[in-house]
Amino acid sequence: MGLISDNYGRGLRVLALATIATLAAALSLVFFYAPLDADQGFIQKIFYLHVPLAIMALCGFVLGGLLAVAHLRTGDRKWDMRSYVAIHMALIFGVGGLITGSIWAKASWGHWWVWEDPTLVSFLIVMLLFATYQPLRFSIEDPERQARYASVFAVVGGAFVPMNFIVVRLAQGFVHPRVLTLTGGNLPGSMRLTFTVSLTGIALLYATLCRLELSAKSSRIQLRRLRREVLGEAAGFARRSAAPS
Repeated sequence: MGLISDNYGRGLRVLALATIATLAAALSLVFFYAPLDADQGFIQKIFYLHVPLAIMALCGFVLGGLLAVAHLRTGDRKWDMRSYVAIHMALIFGVGGLITGSIWAKASWGHWWVWEDPTLVSFLIVMLLFATYQPLRFSIEDPERQARYASVFAVVGGAFVPMNFIVVRLAQGFVHPRVLTLTGGNLPGSMRLTFTVSLTGIALLYATLCRLELSAKSSRIQLRRLRREVLGEAAGFARRSAAPS
């Protein structure tokens, strides 16, 4: 096992335990501390899952763009791998955000989707944009070109996310509730605490899953390298044995 050790696995157990503890605390607060919403009742509690998932998805896309900048500047493939994992995990969290958001919308508005809401539509646009990242990436066979083109895409897509967010916040016709603002929004103190712990737990989960995927990819890369070295040595030994003395 020492042959396939990697830096990403260091501290992973501690990070995973912190994630489990924080998520357990968040669930306890959601079900036993945060009050029921006066208008929506129990279904509003999905807010503590839906919004953190959406936030971490958008942050993950931006992070993928920043890591891609590091790859373009240095040419080091480790940054490309980190950018890929950040975007890959953000897509998974984004799908979770869309599913939980649709459940919430059906219970609150009577519809699975509301096309008139700029927040929903803009998030879907971002998701569809980054859904093309992997097909684009793996349509290129050359590893160097693949990493370079994927990094350019990640930078452009990552820059689009905050621009899109600002435009949506400036839009006038809101259906989506505005409970989170730079000044704290209109959440009561108990709800704000519950949301903060939930967001922290989801952020830790994102970090844990990214580290886990990076560790697995790093191990596979080292195993492939070791296999090539062993096969190369075996082929060299076979040639030497077959050579006339």
